[in-house]
Amino acid sequence: MTRPLTYLQHARAVLVLGIPITGSHLAQLLINMTDTIMLGWHDVEELAAVVLAGGFWFTVFILGTGFGIALMPLVAAANAVGNDVEIRRTTRMALWLSILFCMLIMPLMIFSEPIFLAMGQEPEIARLAGVYLKIAGWGIVPALGVNAIKGYLTGLERTQFILYTTIAAAILNGLINYVLIFGNFGAPELGIRGAAIASVSVNIFAFVAVCIYAARSIPEHDLFHRIWRPDWQAFSRVFQLGWPIGLTNLAEVSLFTGAAVLVGWIGTFELAAHGIALQVASFTFLLHLGISNAATILAGKAYGRRDEVELRRAGIAASVISALVVLITVILLFVFNETVSGWFVNPSDPVRPQIVAIAAVLVLYAAAFQVADAGQVIAMGLLRGVQDTKVPMLMAVFFYWGVGMPFSYLLAFTFDYGVYGVWTGLVIGLVTAWIAMSLRFWLKSVRIEAAT
Repeated sequence: MTRPLTYLQHARAVLVLGIPITGSHLAQLLINMTDTIMLGWHDVEELAAVVLAGGFWFTVFILGTGFGIALMPLVAAANAVGNDVEIRRTTRMALWLSILFCMLIMPLMIFSEPIFLAMGQEPEIARLAGVYLKIAGWGIVPALGVNAIKGYLTGLERTQFILYTTIAAAILNGLINYVLIFGNFGAPELGIRGAAIASVSVNIFAFVAVCIYAARSIPEHDLFHRIWRPDWQAFSRVFQLGWPIGLTNLAEVSLFTGAAVLVGWIGTFELAAHGIALQVASFTFLLHLGISNAATILAGKAYGRRDEVELRRAGIAASVISALVVLITVILLFVFNETVSGWFVNPSDPVRPQIVAIAAVLVLYAAAFQVADAGQVIAMGLLRGVQDTKVPMLMAVFFYWGVGMPFSYLLAFTFDYGVYGVWTGLVIGLVTAWIAMSLRFWLKSVRIEAAT
């Protein structure tokens, strides 16, 4: 009988697997952050518009990511028994599902301006956001393709190339933005259109890169041979595991999009400041998401063996590492909140002091928000590792939208706390989700022990 790993060995396994995943998540965020910073230096209205449009794009995108995320446990399980055929079947159908999803949602991108107007956004902000999405919306096709191949490679624990590709894409995005947003090197000054073109370009680059790598480095899986042929059994497996994950992700991300809509009703300065704080919160969240992805794989292996000791140790190791990251980042944000806020707005912009003053306070909210966000994403990752996705989806919908959003609205408008009330409601929603999901995982681990 194999001796269980110690807590230190579990921690090492989490870090070895999680650091490259976290790095790729952060590099992807850098792409979005570059758009926000550069457009903030170009025009404040364009900054507000890309916050709104970017949130909309990401909300739609995240719904489709469940199929790629579902590949992680499916590919890992098949790889453990050397079943290359199963790996190929599920990966192909994840790509199929991703493309079919894109076909369904493209009209939302093309006709987004009327949607924003119906949400009560200012006409000029809605127009600019619509201009952005008519171009950037097409980037969701290669982006979801990357997500599927990323799930395949992560399930095989081949995460280094994902990191390198995402870093290269972030650098390329910055260069194209610099040329097209501001009209450098003789190019036309396209502003928000330039940022959209850059977004599509880098997603195509990343998809081509990961496909070439997968085909050449793992030829035995023969991923793209006769990819047009349907495999309805594998299609159903990926769909059944993936749709609750996608809806869970949507429930959380749409909470922030809904919060952006609420803040848009308050004012343009507040919306721009909200976007800055949200970029900071997204950065810290992705640190924990990488740890959560690693926890999913480790918990999945333990669950497959019905090893309750390994399962609990994996959960404790991931939680402790996440808590240490929380401690470090909270201290940094409390010390440098004004400095970080100032990065996003041109120093010569006359409205910079108003935006930075609001954003500096919201960054402190983002620091407190991170504590709950880290806890719930680790719990969610562990639950996915034990193939528990449907009940966590229902929990997410209830606590994010049944608790968080109502509190945001009440505190912002009924009790007149404005944008700070919106963020307080978000914290309340995440804290309750964290408690519920953590209890479910630990109770589930006890049931596994009782059944063995």
